[in-house]
Amino acid sequence: MSTKMRYPDGQLASIGDEVSVAGRPGKVVCSIDNGEYSDDYPENVWAYLQKGVMIEIGTMGLVHYEEPEADMILVRRHPLV
Repeated sequence: MSTKMRYPDGQLASIGDEVSVAGRPGKVVCSIDNGEYSDDYPENVWAYLQKGVMIEIGTMGLVHYEEPEADMILVRRHPLV
């Protein structure tokens, strides 16, 4: 069984989280690890990645992370409903 992605501070990454990656703001739009997908990023499109999270980061666009970056910071929990 794979482990679920956690931020460097140990908190579990979850859909809707507002984050900072290398000083750039982003939002977790799906967590393959948790089986959480937003309407804009549905399971039938992204589940093939098998693990990690997808984060939408400003000018960088959509980025898939299987492991957290050292400078990835949870800014605020804001679950998507």
